[in-house]
Amino acid sequence: MSKIRVAIIGVGNCASSLVQGVHYYRNAKEGEIIPGLMHVNLGGYHISDIEFSLGIDIDKRKVGKDLSQAIYTYPNNTQVFAKVPKSGIRVVRGMVHDGLGKYLSQIIEKAPGNTADIPRLLRETKTDVVVNFLPVGSEEATKWYVEQALDAGCAFVNGIPVFIASGGYWPERFSSKGLPVLGDDVKSQVGATIVHRVLTTLFHERGVRLLRTSQLNVGGNTDFLNMLERERLESKKISKTRAVTSMLPYDMGAENVHVGPSDYVPWLADRKWCHLRMEGQTFGDVPLNLELKLEVWDSPNSAGVMIDAIRCVKLALNHGLKGAIVAPSSYFFKSPPIQYPDYVARRKTEHFIHKYSRERKKK
Repeated sequence: MSKIRVAIIGVGNCASSLVQGVHYYRNAKEGEIIPGLMHVNLGGYHISDIEFSLGIDIDKRKVGKDLSQAIYTYPNNTQVFAKVPKSGIRVVRGMVHDGLGKYLSQIIEKAPGNTADIPRLLRETKTDVVVNFLPVGSEEATKWYVEQALDAGCAFVNGIPVFIASGGYWPERFSSKGLPVLGDDVKSQVGATIVHRVLTTLFHERGVRLLRTSQLNVGGNTDFLNMLERERLESKKISKTRAVTSMLPYDMGAENVHVGPSDYVPWLADRKWCHLRMEGQTFGDVPLNLELKLEVWDSPNSAGVMIDAIRCVKLALNHGLKGAIVAPSSYFFKSPPIQYPDYVARRKTEHFIHKYSRERKKK
């Protein structure tokens, strides 16, 4: 229980930022304020207590490499803020299913050979937690990997908009196995969704009726390339739209809300530009309009959130909690089992951490 053994599905930009971040903050002092993390010591687990056990990918350029090399391999194009030394953790060939779409297949060549025996490897590497970073729209591939994690007895953290923790069937499967799951669709530190949610809450709490709103996102990473396939966008749009509209006590009407990725601009690399517009009605039915542009590096923006999510699901695993873990899911993810305002979600997550900390377990 002193370490958290983590396997990563999809060694892309998000995996790169996560692995870099664990190394970058490995010597952080308790009580230090780290951007993007709730605590250096979360429930008795330091950032450095996260150990990576396995990388899983299908890209010919990454499979067979050490994880520390694969995270910097093309087409990954996020910021390099830490040089991770050789880890001895190899990247194995995973299952493709619907994980490789029309546009990604133009730049990614499948590694030769058979799919690795994922449950056996998870058991052999003593993996506690499996993190899902597959491309958006990988519905069948995600479900396949969930089955492998259940077979191996691992907790699961779902970083993409496939509805696992928030869906009725899968939480029951995790409950029947006595395992916890967090998700779905990781919410960035300060990203388009959280900014849109906060502004929507502000409008409502200050008595401005939100009539129409749009969120247009463009970026240059493989996620945006993949989402040029509009049919792969459905779950992403649902996830982002729910995250925003759940902050209102009334239905705006589907025709008045547009939230979702819009286009791929290669030279942006892992940067994302978000353009928000909100049209409201104030006292006397007078209009109030807001426009905002947000620019972020997409993958580092969610890495700290994922570090906290991993540590929370490990606390749940230690205490035998099973099924969807609501409190941390509501704070770390766009589509949790229950939506709360963010200040409520944070308070509930802090309570969860205090209640299930390793120190309290020892006492």
